[in-house]
Amino acid sequence: MFIEIKGAKKQYGTGEAAVYALDGVDFSLERGKICVILGPSGSGKSTLLNMIGGLDSLDAGEIVVDGQRISGLSQKARTAYRRRSIGFVFQFYNLIPDLTVEENVQVVAEIAEAPLDMDEILAALDIEKYRYRFPRELSGGQQQRVAIARAMVKNPRLLLCDELTGALDTRSSRSVLRFIEKINRQYGTTTLIITHNEAIAGLADTVVRIRDGRIASAEENGEKRSADEIEL
Repeated sequence: MFIEIKGAKKQYGTGEAAVYALDGVDFSLERGKICVILGPSGSGKSTLLNMIGGLDSLDAGEIVVDGQRISGLSQKARTAYRRRSIGFVFQFYNLIPDLTVEENVQVVAEIAEAPLDMDEILAALDIEKYRYRFPRELSGGQQQRVAIARAMVKNPRLLLCDELTGALDTRSSRSVLRFIEKINRQYGTTTLIITHNEAIAGLADTVVRIRDGRIASAEENGEKRSADEIEL
């Protein structure tokens, strides 16, 4: 397995105010798959993504990604893991406003160990023609594609997407999901998408449902559909 999680627990607060964001989570995913994690706000899905991405550490349990034990790493080691292995795509883009599209992507490529060709990534995401524009000159969907390009140029082993269509209209959402499919198909990048949008589950190889910090179900999707086929 590419991702293996056993008995993952994360608690916030103490005593009567204690809340388990993760309460004994067990989860696994094969390399090269798309996994959609569904759950309402406060269910623990963002916490799970943050733990897999090395943004925070568990209180108990174990996370292994591509043979590397992530749980228990020091903060410095987690930073190195994120830089080397993880591509993050967030709902609100987090682009640097005073840099062009090309510069936003290049700044990540320059710190990556084995970056992909930037021209190839911009072309794959159909944003090459915007390379000299600033984020304020782009639509929401275009900005999200730049965020995907920035995440992908480092050639990550794992792409983590946090509500990547939450701020987009239907047309832009479909466009972004179409490019996520393309990236997965072209580069074989293992991809996790957390969302509250049930329709997006149609894209997944594996669909995980999380509630109250626990995995309610984890199933293979026997009716996988393309971004053009799902009803957003």
